[in-house]
Amino acid sequence: MTIRRTMNDTGHRTGGTRYTNPVRTTGTRRPGRNRPAPWRHAVLGTALLALATGPAAATETRAGTPDPGPADNVILLVGDGMGDAEITAARNYSVGAAGRLAMDTLDTEGRRTTFSVDERGRPVYVTDSAAGATAWATGRRTVNGRVSKTPDTNRPLATLLEKAHHQGYATGSVTTASVADATPAALTSHVTDRSCKGPADMAACPADTRTAGGAGSIVEQTVAARPDVLLGGGADHFAQTVTDGPHRGRTVLDQARATGYQVVRDQAELTAARLDRPVLGLFAPDQVPVEWTGTPAAPGGTTPRRCARHNPARPAGTPTLAESTRAALDLLTARRDRSRESGKGFFLQVEGASIDDRAHEADPCGQIGETVAFDRAVATALAYAGQHPRTLVIVTADHGHATQVLPEDARPAGLSTTLVTDEGGRMQLGYATAMPGEMQDHTGAPVPVAAQGPLAHRVLGVRENTDLFGTVRAALGLR
Repeated sequence: MTIRRTMNDTGHRTGGTRYTNPVRTTGTRRPGRNRPAPWRHAVLGTALLALATGPAAATETRAGTPDPGPADNVILLVGDGMGDAEITAARNYSVGAAGRLAMDTLDTEGRRTTFSVDERGRPVYVTDSAAGATAWATGRRTVNGRVSKTPDTNRPLATLLEKAHHQGYATGSVTTASVADATPAALTSHVTDRSCKGPADMAACPADTRTAGGAGSIVEQTVAARPDVLLGGGADHFAQTVTDGPHRGRTVLDQARATGYQVVRDQAELTAARLDRPVLGLFAPDQVPVEWTGTPAAPGGTTPRRCARHNPARPAGTPTLAESTRAALDLLTARRDRSRESGKGFFLQVEGASIDDRAHEADPCGQIGETVAFDRAVATALAYAGQHPRTLVIVTADHGHATQVLPEDARPAGLSTTLVTDEGGRMQLGYATAMPGEMQDHTGAPVPVAAQGPLAHRVLGVRENTDLFGTVRAALGLR
């Protein structure tokens, strides 16, 4: 990210245009339900500004002093596996080397270390997504594979979402993975191993089973945590049968409905969802299909080629990450407006999960397409913050990945490919963190973090990723 280090003046405004939600706040349909909220009109403008302003915008600064907070709302956007090289590849391909993505326009940038630990607290220099998400969700480092539990005693650690929920904030989680995957799971559950997604998947977590007195699988705990909005894939995990407790013999989806969730399966149902009840969106059996396709990298490289900006395997009606983010913001804003007497806003996490998934497979087009899709979600969040100045927006990653941007005439080891970018250049990408035929690995480099809004200055400098927990906690005044 090429990002200015001064604060945006919107981080200081106390007035501005008030968000007016033109949708129903009860179960009855009101005229205008399908009209876009006013902040949505700003999304296209935000994206076009990032494309049009170019390098001049990157060097221009805005006067102002750090906003000490507090924030009304926090939107944390996580690009899974989105290190500097992954961002650069997406920027080069989609907006050009001199162009700017939406995530490049935030005001303040720093770096975050990403190491995890072993059971004795010694550093493990390359994290996985479970330990990475646990770091900012709880403020503590843990063992790779573990979800929001201590590294030594395997005891649960309170998460940001749990703290926000208990103090009256609306909460939400949006992802392109299963909602039981490691990054969203770190906010809503506590398990010994990230593989324990549903009641039938508990082999690695015997102490966490309900039979053993534990809290159950990730999806069971997630339903019990009751975020107001939960959108992503993972329908197969919710179809599993609960084996113990009050919902024994029923599916986890039955459990969710019994606790008040309305379940939606596509964009049309999401748009029509009532705003006075929590929403569970399950848009795929597991991972939501990616948006772009193309030829994977190969030993010795490929002939120059373009990416296909479509995926025949992605069902019609599957919401994009930006559309899910817009819907979540609508729902959380309605929840906040109904509870205005409490003075509480919301905490929302948005994950672009398949940047990581496609980089593991050395699939540059899938990876770039998911980074571009994530960037549109960033633009959506920034447009919302433009209408709600007391909103802190944070954009970061859990770890870096295998991508390298290489000279066109290089002959790299491992896998490589050459893409013809939108501006007509040739970009060679290499993947060499594993042997050909094996899955590519994460890297241990620090990752970028950028922010805009109240307390954005806290991301400056090189700090640990656990520091994000303190930033969000301070912004919302969580205990």
